[in-house]
Amino acid sequence: MSRRSSAFDVTIALVVASLGVLEAFWGMGATHRQGPHWAEALLYVVTGALLVLRRRNPLACLTAILVVSAAEFAVFGSPEGQGVAIPSIVAAYSVARWERRRPAWWGLVLVVLLWVVWAGLDPSNPTLEAKAPALIWLSPWVIAWLVGALVRSQLQNAEQRRLAREQWASRAVAEERNRIARELHDVIGHSVSVMTVQASAVRRRLAPEQSVEREALETVEAVGREALVEMRRMVGMLRQPGDTTDREPPPGLAQIDRLLQKFRSGGLTVGLHVTGVQRPVAPGLDLTAYRLIQEGLTNTLRHAPTSTRVEVSIEYRDEQLEVAVRNDGQAAVTGTQAGHGLLGLKERVAVYGGSLLARPRQQGGFELVATMPLERDDLAEPGTVETP
Repeated sequence: MSRRSSAFDVTIALVVASLGVLEAFWGMGATHRQGPHWAEALLYVVTGALLVLRRRNPLACLTAILVVSAAEFAVFGSPEGQGVAIPSIVAAYSVARWERRRPAWWGLVLVVLLWVVWAGLDPSNPTLEAKAPALIWLSPWVIAWLVGALVRSQLQNAEQRRLAREQWASRAVAEERNRIARELHDVIGHSVSVMTVQASAVRRRLAPEQSVEREALETVEAVGREALVEMRRMVGMLRQPGDTTDREPPPGLAQIDRLLQKFRSGGLTVGLHVTGVQRPVAPGLDLTAYRLIQEGLTNTLRHAPTSTRVEVSIEYRDEQLEVAVRNDGQAAVTGTQAGHGLLGLKERVAVYGGSLLARPRQQGGFELVATMPLERDDLAEPGTVETP
């Protein structure tokens, strides 16, 4: 238990006990007082104080209230009023709310026993016919138990949904990382293949007396081929059943016009703005920028059907590349609604030490903005994602 919970329970116990003392001595909230006022006040103080245990051991708390109340009722007779009802109502709620599911059912048995003892030892209702209408006073205890059970069920369901979301997010991140690894394999594999082919071409042009250079280039070729074999083996382990091998070259910003045309054919009005001095970027970064635009347009088409126009902007700065996708439709795209999309983009941008911003726009619509460094001399910190 936290200190806040303990302090809250102590406060409840003090308030209930104080109200009981006022009822016992001055009749505040009492329907019928029975026996010496000090005995009735002592009962209410003890039952109120027992509420301190309502979270630590709810069933023991309700049982103790039943035992203490039954003893006082047996000696002096049972009174009628809030002092009898409030402690047991709070305890009944606590049993259903905090106790384990099966033991919690004993709470219903205990409140029925408490009612039987209270009604049976009430001297103001001596006959069975007079006690029968008192059955209605069992309902507050039963209702309190049912409310506690409902609250516990709702909180458990909320916790299960939270855990399910966390598991879904973890699984989505793992799947996206596998996808990123496979795509980066294609990018790196292409570069290694070019290096190997170039080394082989240079080796064939060497003169016979250049044995040292030939041996070095042969080593480069052998290491390059081994690296490709190991990369294929590693990526093969990451593939899922049913995955097909993509024989197309990895896309990049050079194919952005073709990508935009596909979405325009699907009925989406897309504008493209490129600013700054265009220059080649690293293949992996090029692929990440392409995927970000692709995901932003896909989310717009899927989750913001009221959009009339989407603006794609690519800005080449001195040391950064900024890619943004902004629509004017409903700001309906969130991390959950977009499936694996934003989680995957976060992972991709983080690889290059960039930052990802996904948020509703003040003027309406939604924007997805990624800023990534063009050159890095050392490893950058992991990227961040903000989703207000």
